[in-house]
Amino acid sequence: MRRVDAAPMLALDAVTVIWPGRKAGAPGYCAVKDVTFAVEPGEFLSLVGPTGCGKSTLLNVAAGLLPPSSGAVLVGGERLSGINRRAGYLFQADALMPWRSARENVEAGLLFAGAERAEARERAERWLRRVGLGGFGDRYPHQLSGGMRKRVALAQTLILEPHILLMDEPFGALDVQTRHLMENELLELWSAECPSVIFITHDLEEAISLSDRVILLSAGPATRPIGEFRIDLPRPRDVAEIRLTPRFLQVHGEIWRAMRAEVLKAYAASQRLG
Repeated sequence: MRRVDAAPMLALDAVTVIWPGRKAGAPGYCAVKDVTFAVEPGEFLSLVGPTGCGKSTLLNVAAGLLPPSSGAVLVGGERLSGINRRAGYLFQADALMPWRSARENVEAGLLFAGAERAEARERAERWLRRVGLGGFGDRYPHQLSGGMRKRVALAQTLILEPHILLMDEPFGALDVQTRHLMENELLELWSAECPSVIFITHDLEEAISLSDRVILLSAGPATRPIGEFRIDLPRPRDVAEIRLTPRFLQVHGEIWRAMRAEVLKAYAASQRLG
């Protein structure tokens, strides 16, 4: 069951981020402007938009890693100040410590939080089994495939039981088959643990197949939400099979028609800069 709270799990309220100019007195660059949206308890929300539109910037604001120039971030109805302690962050690049084994990577967060070593070890072993790596605890990151490293990263994040899961294109570097496996694994774990998810992706098919809701962002500068789409595909889902259904194709066409103009704007801007 999804958690039911009076307030959204996380909300961005009129968030604007302006990067300072390169030289003193030079005008700044407005990355995102007056962005407002919320993710409900247990909801899977994806943000899509053209390259460079500020998706990762918004995720860093939600994580408390980047203070907004104006606006506010609310977590469970309370204004965020500093790091978002209720959130776990899964990065695009591997964030595993190469000198630690898979088990040691997974248990590290618990140890840093003051857990007893025996408890941390037992919970790490349990999470490795949950992500299909029960026999790989002694392996080091360089001994694991890309998909295995992502499974370790998932376990490393979810062992801390975050209420909010922030994911920045976590499967972008994987081959298609491994990516589908990891997407299905993510959906299974999300269904069991019920965190609120904000998922960043360039892949519209990935966003639709995973999400309850997709928010479309405009091309930069001054990125803002320009569309919101409820995904009414049935759950549980197999991400490969759901993409073959008529309703999936209908939803994809609807979002792509809205997204295409923004992609062309971003492409034209990159050509001018080049």
